[in-house]
Amino acid sequence: MRKVNDCNYMNYSLFSHFTALLSLFLPFALAAGNITHSPADSRVDITWSSVDGAKGYNIYRSDFSDGEYLKLNKKAHPVEVYSDWIGKNANGRKFYYKVKALQKSAEEIAVNDRPVESSPFSMNEDQLLTSIQHATFRYFWDYAHKDSGLIKERYYSSRGACASGGTGFGVLALMIGVERGFVTREQGVERLLKIVRFLGKADRFHGAWSHWLNGRTGKVIRFSKDDDGGDIVETALLMQGLLTVRQYFDGDLRSETELRSLITELWHTVEWNWYLKDENSGVMYWHWSPNFGWEKNHKVRGYNECMIVYLLGVASPTYPIPATTWQTGWAGGDRYLNGQKYYGIKQEVGIPMGGPLFLSQYSFTCFDPRNKRDQYTNYYNNSRAISQIHQAYCNDNPQGFKGYSDRVWGLTACDGPDGYSAFAPGEKRDNGTIAPTAAIGSFPFTPKESMAALKHFYYEMGDRLWGPFGFYDSFNQQRDWVAKSHIAIDQGPIICMIENYRTGLCWKNFMKNPEIAPMLKKIGFVKD
Repeated sequence: MRKVNDCNYMNYSLFSHFTALLSLFLPFALAAGNITHSPADSRVDITWSSVDGAKGYNIYRSDFSDGEYLKLNKKAHPVEVYSDWIGKNANGRKFYYKVKALQKSAEEIAVNDRPVESSPFSMNEDQLLTSIQHATFRYFWDYAHKDSGLIKERYYSSRGACASGGTGFGVLALMIGVERGFVTREQGVERLLKIVRFLGKADRFHGAWSHWLNGRTGKVIRFSKDDDGGDIVETALLMQGLLTVRQYFDGDLRSETELRSLITELWHTVEWNWYLKDENSGVMYWHWSPNFGWEKNHKVRGYNECMIVYLLGVASPTYPIPATTWQTGWAGGDRYLNGQKYYGIKQEVGIPMGGPLFLSQYSFTCFDPRNKRDQYTNYYNNSRAISQIHQAYCNDNPQGFKGYSDRVWGLTACDGPDGYSAFAPGEKRDNGTIAPTAAIGSFPFTPKESMAALKHFYYEMGDRLWGPFGFYDSFNQQRDWVAKSHIAIDQGPIICMIENYRTGLCWKNFMKNPEIAPMLKKIGFVKD
C-alpha cells in the first residue's frame, strides 16, 4: 500500500480554483468530471460542484469500476460533500464512486462522467488529526452561506440562520485551513474579505452584532421574544476570531492590507462600555435591543464561557470598560470561587465539577491561558482540572449510563434525544448524552485523555457517529440515539483546539495583538 503524507489527502474540491488545486495535490486529488476524493482511514470523502436546480444527490459505490453500484444514501443527500464510512477492514481496497443529481422530476443526472477510484488507508495519529480537522473545516467552507460567507447555525436548518459566534469560529477555521493547506492563502483571504465586508454592512447595535443574522441581507433574526438586538457575548466570540486572523494575515498584498484594515475598523466600533448599561454598574450586560432596551437584564458573570467579553472590553482602544470590572463583574458573583476537590482533583473556580465543558473552552480558543494567573487561578490548570473531573465522572458513572468510560466522556451543551440542552456532571444535568466536541475541545488541557476519546469515537463508533462534516454533534448510548446534526459552536472547538494542541496557532496569533499585553497588566495577570 502506498505511503501517504498529510498534504496528499487533505485537499478537496474548490471548483473555482479546480485546475490549480489539482496540479498541487496530484495524485490523490484525482477527479472525474466535477468530483474529487480524499481517502482517509476507514473512509473516503468525496466532494463535487453544485448542480443548478438539483433537489439533492444520490451517491453510489462499487467494488469494481464496471460492476454493480450500491446507493449509499437512504434519502436525497442535501450537500455537495459525502463521507463514506467503510470501516478499517476496507483500508487498502479500491472503491469506485458515482454521484447523480436529483431533478424536480426525480430524474437523475450524472455529476461525474466516469467513476472516481479511491482507496482508504491506515493513518498515524498526526494524519488522523489532520483528517478530522479537514472534515470539520468543510463545515465552515463548503457549508458557509453562499452570499456572505457567514457560518450557519447548524446543519441542516430550513431557517438558514447564521450565527455571529459561529462565524467567529469559522474565521479561525479558515486560518487553520490556510495553514494546513486545505485552501490556498489567496482563497482564505478572499473568503475572509467577503465575510468582513458583509459584517460591516450588517445590523449592529452600538457596534455589537445579534446572535443570529440573515446571511443574505445582514438583518437581525430574532433569537427569542425579547432578543432582537445586540449580543455582546456572541460579538466577543466573533471578535476574538477576527483579531486572531488580523495578526495571521500579515502580508503586504493589497488584499491582506484591506483585510486587516476592515477588521480593525470593526474592532474599534464595538461599544463595549455601552453594555455596562450604566457607567457605574461594574458589570457587563448580555443583551440590548432598540425595541426592548435592557429588558432581558442578563448580567455577564463568571465562571463560564464569557471571560473573553471582559478581556476584550478592557483591551478596547476606543470604548473600553474599566479594568476593575474583572473583579466587580466577571468574578463578582457568588459562584466564582470553588476550591473543592472532585475525584481527588482540585477545582479553583467555577460551579461544582465545572458544569458543561464549553464553559472552560470557548474563551480559550484564542486567549492563551498558559503560564499566567490572575488573583483567582491559573486558567489553564483550572480548565485541565475540569476536563479531568469530567473524565473521572464518566468513568465512575454514578447513574450507570450505557457506554460511559474513561474513553467515552465529556458533557457540554449540545443536541440530546429530547432536544438541545446544556449537559453536565450530576444527577439533574446528565441524561447519558456525550458530545465529541467536549473531550476533543479539551485537547490542549488533556491531550492523552482527549486522544483516547477521539480514537474511540472515530474507530469504535465512526460507522454511526461520522457525518459529512466530521463527527455528528452528540450521541446517547443509553437511548440508542445519535444526532444527525452539526452545530457551528460545537464544530469550532474541534478544529481550533486540536490546532492549539498541535501548534498553538490560534493562541499565538491572538496574543500577538498589541492590545492584549496592556490589558493583562491592567487586570492584574502575572507570570505563573
